[in-house]
Amino acid sequence: MIPSDDAKLTAFGLLMEVHAGLVGKMTPAFTAAGLSGVDFETLIRLARSPERQLRMSDLAAQTSLSTSGVTRVVDRLEREGLVRRVACASDRRASYATLTDAGVERLEVVVPRHLEDIETWFTGLLSPAQLETLLDTLRILRDVVRPCATAGAEVPGEVTRPRS
Repeated sequence: MIPSDDAKLTAFGLLMEVHAGLVGKMTPAFTAAGLSGVDFETLIRLARSPERQLRMSDLAAQTSLSTSGVTRVVDRLEREGLVRRVACASDRRASYATLTDAGVERLEVVVPRHLEDIETWFTGLLSPAQLETLLDTLRILRDVVRPCATAGAEVPGEVTRPRS
């Protein structure tokens, strides 16, 4: 028998509902800027990384993409002039995805609306204490289920916790 009152099922179901709802609320801003959600995720990860670049393997680890998936996204963004690929000087097998000035300009168009959407549909609904608790909780979960999610990046405001 499937339990109808199991808190674990409820918690996961609520998380999925919130994720789907937030994606639906955020998508119009991305679309208006000529971006998909994965395009935005790729560009914002690069923008928030040292020197606006990441090794392709680190970019794949940080996003929801496989290495071949991130290659396709970077290829498309490169054709649009938003990203360029730079060979790694010390490792011929590696390359970096680097955000271009045009990529920064595209983000400057979409980020203000995206921040408004985040405030309206997410963080603005929480008290400062609730938001801090949520951030702490999400980092705990992320570090377990996606341990490479910050590969190659310095994460502002985050303290690296020793893994046990």
